[in-house]
Amino acid sequence: MTEFPALVPLDAPVLVGYSGGVDSTVLLHWLWRCAQASGTSLRAVHVHHGLQADADDWVLHCQQQCAARGIELAVRHVQVESGTGLGLEGAARQARRAAFAAELRDGETLALAQHLDDQAETFLLRALRGSGVDGLAAMSAHSRLGEKPLWRPLLAMPRSALLDYARQHALHWIEDPSNGDDHADRNFLRLQVLPLLRQRWPHAAAALAGSATHCRQTRELLDEEDAELIVHLEVAPRVLSLQLLRQVSPGRAARVLRAWVVGHGAAPLPATVLQQTLDELLPADNDRQARVSWHDHAIQQWRDHAYLLPARLPALPPEWQAEWDGRAPLALPDGGQLRLQGTPAFERPLQVRARVGGERILLPGRQHSHALKDCLQREHLAPWRRAQLPLIFDGPQLLAAADVVIAAPLQAWLQAHGAQLQWRPGGW
Repeated sequence: MTEFPALVPLDAPVLVGYSGGVDSTVLLHWLWRCAQASGTSLRAVHVHHGLQADADDWVLHCQQQCAARGIELAVRHVQVESGTGLGLEGAARQARRAAFAAELRDGETLALAQHLDDQAETFLLRALRGSGVDGLAAMSAHSRLGEKPLWRPLLAMPRSALLDYARQHALHWIEDPSNGDDHADRNFLRLQVLPLLRQRWPHAAAALAGSATHCRQTRELLDEEDAELIVHLEVAPRVLSLQLLRQVSPGRAARVLRAWVVGHGAAPLPATVLQQTLDELLPADNDRQARVSWHDHAIQQWRDHAYLLPARLPALPPEWQAEWDGRAPLALPDGGQLRLQGTPAFERPLQVRARVGGERILLPGRQHSHALKDCLQREHLAPWRRAQLPLIFDGPQLLAAADVVIAAPLQAWLQAHGAQLQWRPGGW
């Protein structure tokens, strides 16, 4: 018999995901006792999926149980989308996580009730889907939900220990009738596969969970190596050197690309898109502009570098123009900004408008003007950035293409006033 963990001191407020089932009921009761001993605040959140006829009764049960212990309860109603390709179980899980993230307050830790048997099921599910070491690592006791900490304090406890605790403390919980339906993959493993495995190997769940732990330890080591390599490969924010990336093994390149996009807040690379990236970007010639897209992001190859971009980069409308005196930053219609640093204003308002082609500019130290197109090529400005360039004019005279190319008159004025022109493109 596995002993239930002793009370632990809580050093931060906790929000408990509380469904009303036995697992979350045990977690809530145990953390309530921990919070009382620590003098720490504790709240609970119940997610109403609307998928069961008794869902409203479950809310009432959770409200009564929390009220009896003086626990604040938030109820979040969610709409489970059926057309996401995740299946009902996956879509409900996604909706729950979104509800938890929306409910979490600054400084709070989210506590969830997954236990050792859940870990074994997750490991098996991912193994059957052909996951690598990252997927087989399954769940961590300490992780994050967005920017907020997520804690699974019961992850090492078998479900039998939770049931013993619930009976010992005479707890009341609800039974979800869908848990008895083995149509869902996880329920099939729980109801059919794991009981059969235990007949032959009584400690099957613990062994599978142990394998998940070994995979997680390996993943952590690989993650550290990936992070060190990205520092070497990323020549600018969101820009990887393909020349350097080609020098590592394909397996390492795949890990680096996955870590790189997630590290910049993009959705994880699907396996098919990752393979497309390896097939098309890594061997691409310098004059090609291979591109792969997924969700809201894209990786664009240009001049032997890979750029992580929004899938749809905004451009300045051709007819757009504005007057700007430099006193305040100028908001651009693509979400970008022009700013004059170090001086209060220009001597007179200047005109800012989109590039239309054919412009010429007089560079410092030159006697004749040059085609702006040629100047931008020499500056190695990516094609998608050229469509976003705000041009600054004084009457018919082109003074600057953002802060990329600056004409002689404006350069002299900026130096004389100790000022600097700064452009932040939209779409980042």
